[in-house]
Amino acid sequence: MDKISTEGIIPCEGHLPVRCRWLTAGHQMFASMVEAIRGASSTIRIETYIFSESVPGRAVLTELVAAAQRGVEVQVLLDAWGSASLPQAFWDPLVRSGGRFKFFNPLSLRSIGIRNHRKLLVIDNKLSILGGFNIADEYVGDGVHQGWRDLGVKIEGDIASELSESFDTLFAVGGRRMLPFSRLRKSQQRRKILKGNASLLLSAPGRGRGEFERELMNDISTASQLQIVAAYFLPPPRVGRALRRAAIRGARIEIILPGKSDVPVSQLASRSYYQSLMRAGIELFEYQPQILHAKLVIADHAVYVGSANLDRRSFRINYELMVRFDSPTMAEQAREIFDDIRSHSKKIDPVRWQQSRGFFERLKERWAHILLATIDPLIARRQLRTLNS
Repeated sequence: MDKISTEGIIPCEGHLPVRCRWLTAGHQMFASMVEAIRGASSTIRIETYIFSESVPGRAVLTELVAAAQRGVEVQVLLDAWGSASLPQAFWDPLVRSGGRFKFFNPLSLRSIGIRNHRKLLVIDNKLSILGGFNIADEYVGDGVHQGWRDLGVKIEGDIASELSESFDTLFAVGGRRMLPFSRLRKSQQRRKILKGNASLLLSAPGRGRGEFERELMNDISTASQLQIVAAYFLPPPRVGRALRRAAIRGARIEIILPGKSDVPVSQLASRSYYQSLMRAGIELFEYQPQILHAKLVIADHAVYVGSANLDRRSFRINYELMVRFDSPTMAEQAREIFDDIRSHSKKIDPVRWQQSRGFFERLKERWAHILLATIDPLIARRQLRTLNS
């Protein structure tokens, strides 16, 4: 696994010079971030859902302050809900050094359900790091013996300029409670940007299928092999039906979900799907050693990596960021990562699973599903309508 993540820089086939490196553990992710920030010469843009006053958080702050002091333009955007425990005074050293900081959508009951779930670092419009890692102590480790299991990718190439533009739009409105969501959705925050063999898929609140869901549905409908790692699994009905139809027509589908979760209600809701998925022939696994937080989809030679989960909130409510690579070489490496995660997972036996589900267990799963699949999106849609009125 270390061989893939530390030596696995590969060219992404296409017309543009894009190079990628997998980051499969927290210590690799944070080391790559620090190295990138130290090498910045003009601009640093960083956004994340959770940034805590932690060992990696203080290390990143120290490097950002040093960069600002040497004249680099530094901008930080954190989600106000995800990073609610972080005092704004934490950023005083950066602000005094000339850097800029904002909380995205400061907390208000009127818009609390609309969140920025993206994780992104862009350096000098040339290098970007993205994935599922937040900046907190729980991500430190290898994901097996210590720390949550997650996944990221370091990308060198032209796609960084598009990511910078997307960041700038969100940063411009990030500190407002009354966000102009309609304008944001109509601009660059809900679209697909093609760069060679890499497609940048930007998601934002709204009705209908976003670009991530649209691309994923297309791949599910044609793939002969699908491998999915999902921290939170609550797909819209059409995605669930597409997965079952693909399995019935003969596609091999393997899905790895958390055996341990930081959001127990989400795990309960996910388990409400198990029986129907396994009846269609889909193989299910639960990751055992640590909390699973990774987001990865491999559909034949297509690979998705980024911040979005396979749930209603990521598809329709949150601001999310995914990249789809059309690369047989990258797909081969992604399968090695998937195989390693699966080697630490327990396969769910359909017969034993059915026998283990008592009435109250099924009832809890059903109520969890209603809460996250119906009530949460309903509240978010009402808040969205209010903000746009």
